[in-house]
Amino acid sequence: MDLQPQPTNSPASSAVKTGLIIGLVMLSINFIMYFIDYSYLVAGWYGFFVVVLFFGQVIFFGKQYRKEIGGFMDFGTAFQFSLVTLIVSGFISTLGNMLLYFVIHPGLPELLVETQLENMVAMLDSFGAGDSLSGDQIDEMREEMASNFTPLGQFKAFGISLIIYAILSLILGAILKKRDKSNDY
Repeated sequence: MDLQPQPTNSPASSAVKTGLIIGLVMLSINFIMYFIDYSYLVAGWYGFFVVVLFFGQVIFFGKQYRKEIGGFMDFGTAFQFSLVTLIVSGFISTLGNMLLYFVIHPGLPELLVETQLENMVAMLDSFGAGDSLSGDQIDEMREEMASNFTPLGQFKAFGISLIIYAILSLILGAILKKRDKSNDY
């Protein structure tokens, strides 16, 4: 007779809900930053903040789900929950960014590329290497950065993210798992 409470939701269905919430939160923050100052979207501190907040939310909701299913979760369940959450939230963020870049403000990608280039040249200048870039190299970097803001570039980035999400889900699964030691004999 199994006395452990059975989960009301599968890890995948709970993760879809969680991914929707996290995706919408991250998208809202992205839009708020855009409205405050679009250059924040390519600032290093903002990228760090987003990553910390993103994974903090996955851990928070993962612990909530673990509590919902009785306080224990094996690695496989934690991995599945994390992976589905990351994929859903990443997909929502990608769609939201495409909406921002191609519908709301079609000139934004060009502005972000220029801001990114300025930030990179300023960083190279701080190391004393700013003058080592030729005009051709800067143009090449500009083209490469601009390609990331095309629809194809956005889908490629999401595809690469899927691989990264799988690796990060292994880490998050290890963080979220909790074994019921009372079953050990």
